[in-house]
Amino acid sequence: MERTTAELTELLGRLRGADAARDPGLELAAVEAAELAHQHRAGLVAVAEHVAADPAILVAAVVAVDRPMDLEAAAELRYHLGDGPDIREVTEARTATGYPVVVAERILVTGRSTGAQLQAVVVDPGAPRIAVFTLHSPTGRGWLELSGLVGTLVAGVEFG
Repeated sequence: MERTTAELTELLGRLRGADAARDPGLELAAVEAAELAHQHRAGLVAVAEHVAADPAILVAAVVAVDRPMDLEAAAELRYHLGDGPDIREVTEARTATGYPVVVAERILVTGRSTGAQLQAVVVDPGAPRIAVFTLHSPTGRGWLELSGLVGTLVAGVEFG
């Protein structure tokens, strides 16, 4: 986990440039992403970047659940995600491949910093599993562009 944290911190700092030294949120974001990635055995840990945005961290994993999920379970998931702190919006849709997906967007405001987080949960009705994508932007700058990149990725999910 320490190696993942160090690599993410270095990469975020390099992408952010001179402002990185003044942003305590970058290292915190790297630590949280590394913990999440290792805890859930993530299949993807990446830095998402866009020319009009500060870099963000993307973690994705396929997670086993107790039972196969259906549209009713996706609606229940939407209800529970919408009850969380700092939730700005929760939506339910379908991927381009037909899977139900629930998306929760958080705007984070603490005493020291602001940021944004998006979680997309893709439900596999045919098996007891879900794909979970978490995007975290320590600053929130360029959030629409970054979340659009993740939307494109989530839209193409195909359980095999």
